[in-house]
Amino acid sequence: MSTDAATPLRQRMIEDMNARKLGAHSQRSHISSCRRFAAFLKRSPDTAAPDDVRRFQLHLAETGMSICNRNRIMTGVKFLFRVTLRRLDLTAEIYHLREPQKIPLVMSQDETRRLLAVASSLKVRVLLSVAYGCGLRAGEVVRLKVKHVDSAQKIIRVEQSKGRKDRNVMLSPDTLDLLRQWWKTRRRGFDSTTPVAERWLFPGQRPGKPMTTRQLNRLFHEAADAAGIKKGVTLHALRHSFATHLLERGTDIRIIQALFGMATYCPRTAS
Repeated sequence: MSTDAATPLRQRMIEDMNARKLGAHSQRSHISSCRRFAAFLKRSPDTAAPDDVRRFQLHLAETGMSICNRNRIMTGVKFLFRVTLRRLDLTAEIYHLREPQKIPLVMSQDETRRLLAVASSLKVRVLLSVAYGCGLRAGEVVRLKVKHVDSAQKIIRVEQSKGRKDRNVMLSPDTLDLLRQWWKTRRRGFDSTTPVAERWLFPGQRPGKPMTTRQLNRLFHEAADAAGIKKGVTLHALRHSFATHLLERGTDIRIIQALFGMATYCPRTAS
């Protein structure tokens, strides 16, 4: 693999990732990591020596890159060495750093109400209400289709999310009502040939694609600014806030873990 677009080594790596059913996001990340390593070497990674791996990791440390990104890059390089090249001697040179454990920022129930109240449009209010009221990740929100909403049982089915897991999340009557209002005003015509059950709830600008998580994040920050929320919160804070508020109301931690699809999830308790 070189810095060029397509090489036999890159193709072999892609085939190895496909055979192991790595997701599209993981594949892009691994390819980008290996391209960065090739740029550092100024030659193909299959010519690397143990000292090259050591120097590359020192280089990443010197750039001031976060531990999370350093680990992500070396995970991609490690896949290349371990799986595609079968170079266990190079794999042995790779190390991962332990990331500091931080308590996520959460919003109070009052801040959450203010955030939803200042939403600039029905679409924004629905998006943020679903993210908070169902405890969904950004990618889970934008990938929702009509078929995922079960109004009879008042649940939303999240399919093949993080860790390739399916799960059901609660859908409150208020959020269901908002979704129905949104469906009546959602733009139509561009996906008229798509079966209703397969249509995106929140279509994007590109035909056949949902809105992007970048768009959703931008809408969240605009609403947070309008609500006067000064904390450095992100869209993901809605998910943590939802779990924390459930816990404060006395919901059993095991139920929260099931809703979040994480057996070890433990939201921050109120101070």
